[in-house]
Amino acid sequence: MTDTDTLNSPLFEPLEIGDLKLKNRIVMAPLTRNRAGEGNVPQELNKLYYTQRANAGLIITEASQISPYGQGYPMTPGIHSADQVAGWQNITRGVHEAGGLMFIQLWHVGRISHPSMLPDNSLPVAPSAIQPQGEAMTYNGMQAFVTPRALDIDEIPGIIADYVKAAENAKAAGFDGVEIHAANGYLLDQFLRDGTNKRTDAYGGSIENRMRLLDEVISAIKDVWPSSRIGVRLSPENQFNDISDSDPEATFTAIVGMLNKHDLAYLHVLEGDMLGSERKVNYAELRRLFTGFYMANSGYTKTTAEKSLNAGNADMIAFGQLYISNPDLVQRFIQDSELNEADQNTFYGGDAKGYTDYPSLEENTISA
Repeated sequence: MTDTDTLNSPLFEPLEIGDLKLKNRIVMAPLTRNRAGEGNVPQELNKLYYTQRANAGLIITEASQISPYGQGYPMTPGIHSADQVAGWQNITRGVHEAGGLMFIQLWHVGRISHPSMLPDNSLPVAPSAIQPQGEAMTYNGMQAFVTPRALDIDEIPGIIADYVKAAENAKAAGFDGVEIHAANGYLLDQFLRDGTNKRTDAYGGSIENRMRLLDEVISAIKDVWPSSRIGVRLSPENQFNDISDSDPEATFTAIVGMLNKHDLAYLHVLEGDMLGSERKVNYAELRRLFTGFYMANSGYTKTTAEKSLNAGNADMIAFGQLYISNPDLVQRFIQDSELNEADQNTFYGGDAKGYTDYPSLEENTISA
């Protein structure tokens, strides 16, 4: 492939989302790395990590808890305290100075937590009191998940208020927008899917009821951010965190229909299952049903990403593991250069090793 052919790739075409101008269709996916500082405050090391990757058309931050009760893992950043806002301000400033754009992913883990992670050793909350299979990652090592406490219907406005406050904090921190995390078995996904939502009130039963909380969260955040600065992430078939739905095709077709009324910046979809089960959802059809910009995410390579964009099955492609090990991923794609291998031993927690020390093409050239 010639340089001209490469630059003609749809990956490098700009994209306008509302008043935002993305310089390419390559997105840095949200990636939990467990490297926040004391008080779950983003620190200088995190600034270097994100600034190194400002070549992306858009960066979506690692999932960031909206309240102390939304945390499920050690050393994950929050967006609910003044110190956390200040830490993120330093990062967004660095990314903007490097020419990048940045959305923060708003997160409440629901039942995927442990009392030792939460204020006053309180029980995790969920739509229904169903214990997930598996173990929680805690400051004291892996511990079995507990049976969560089902949210009382009178508590739901408080959860929505936490999302609104986090969205306000995100604006104060200098982000370009927010992504609502409604995927991967966390709280909003727990409400969406019937394997975890057994409620009999206005937030359970029919899919119209199960998607009510997500609908209300989006509507409330639209009082803080214009809809063109709000994205939503879904994972229709992902079984991660012991979650499932009896009819994901019907469930998520209905959810996409609901999302269409909000005129979002984009819909970000994890296509398939992180645990490897066979796909049953037609993602090309979901894309056709969604009236806005569609971001695909599922282990894409440069070649498969270009095929998806050319086929009209996506408008943007989110890359996860490739961005961990290749801070200059866009340039490597442009030059069809060899990619660094990711060190999985350093994915979660640690220091600069396996975080900010992956060599760039320029450094490889100098060392050669």
